[in-house]
Amino acid sequence: MAFRTIIEPFRIQSVAPLRMTAPEQRRSAIEAAGYNLFGLHSDDVMIDLLTDSGTGAMSRDQWAAIQHGDESYAGSPSFEIFRDAVQGLFPFKHVIPTHQGRAAEKIIFTVLGGKGRTIPSNTHFDTTRANIEYTGAEAVDLVIAEGRDPANLHPFKGNMDVAALDAFLDRNAGRVPVVFVTITNNSGGGQPVSLANLRATHAVCRKHGVPLFLAACRFAENAWFIREREPGQHDRAVADIVRDMAALADGMTMSAKKDPMGNIGGWLALNDDALAEQCRNLLILTEGFPTYGGLAGRDLEALAQGLKEVVDHDYLRYRIRSTAYLGEALARSGIPVVQPIGGHAVYLDARALLPQIAPLQYPGQALAVALYEVGGVRGCEIGTVMFGRHPDGSEQPAALDLVRLAIPRRTYTQSHIDYVIEVCQEVAAAAGTLRGYRIVAEPRQLRHFTARFAPLA
Repeated sequence: MAFRTIIEPFRIQSVAPLRMTAPEQRRSAIEAAGYNLFGLHSDDVMIDLLTDSGTGAMSRDQWAAIQHGDESYAGSPSFEIFRDAVQGLFPFKHVIPTHQGRAAEKIIFTVLGGKGRTIPSNTHFDTTRANIEYTGAEAVDLVIAEGRDPANLHPFKGNMDVAALDAFLDRNAGRVPVVFVTITNNSGGGQPVSLANLRATHAVCRKHGVPLFLAACRFAENAWFIREREPGQHDRAVADIVRDMAALADGMTMSAKKDPMGNIGGWLALNDDALAEQCRNLLILTEGFPTYGGLAGRDLEALAQGLKEVVDHDYLRYRIRSTAYLGEALARSGIPVVQPIGGHAVYLDARALLPQIAPLQYPGQALAVALYEVGGVRGCEIGTVMFGRHPDGSEQPAALDLVRLAIPRRTYTQSHIDYVIEVCQEVAAAAGTLRGYRIVAEPRQLRHFTARFAPLA
């Protein structure tokens, strides 16, 4: 029988306290942090939706796996357990562990990037773009047109614009060392990529002799959307869909702090022997020996167990439905959100909610600060602060100005989400009174992490 109530497919065995704060405390805290949500002390946050990366709750069996970890410097059996778990879903020849996803990006783009090169994707996320640009290469986004429209209900808004990719590879013959597809498409609202689109992207890459890699940190959520939305996929096991996605690629980067359910970790996996050797040499230089790669043996075993748990259908049904519960409630309240609701987060359309704030006055930042001041909810700006500064020093409005409310895995209950809904409604009711911000200090790259802001008069 189908019931409306979403129940978590787990019981809670351990809890951590939340510090309940008053509005005046939060106003003082955010001012001291330079109005940057990343600068807040976590004790000053009541509901932390800044990211779903490494912030989820590990399971009883993952904690048990930690006790099994072997900390041998070289040849640890924990690596073999980890490698086998990865290859069970992603059967690439070489599996190279890293301490997190951006380390895998740093390695692969150090080898493949460089001046004069350009790397297309459906949409690069922040660290991916930064690691590409750091080498002097250009990062280019080629998502379908529907993916740039927050209100469009296309079921696979993360899809690559295959015709645009084909033309791009024609124009840039010899300059493109790799094509990346991000699943799900984080910058565009956590939107999935269809299996049909991956097949078409694969075919274009083969036509031009360019390898295809997946930025795959939310692979299970993407596979669940394929199962639910793509014709011919509904009765299939998620694990089999994941293997189909992997079979269309030549390699992958992974932040294991997302779908693999880890608090830390990542990997680079690929088939090319010569490229793998170059990457392993960099791994040893920057991360560690190839059988641990910046991780402890206990972390490797926890990730191996997480890879088993994340493809469980009961878990994914709960995960996707509980995120939709938040998004649908906000949409019913008249709050503009990216549609359809993504897998790991709900994205508020700050530019639509705050039309009085120009993009270069950072409406996403204004909305994120207001959510914290009113209710202690910490979200993340995904817009002109994150993507507006370009390598040549210029600043332009991003394609979208969003606030991401990312849901950590197995961490908050429905009552927490109901509270978030109320906070969003309260802020939306006063949206016309919100003002923009200016940046008073910023680094040259990834400025959103450490920039300091001041409110505009």
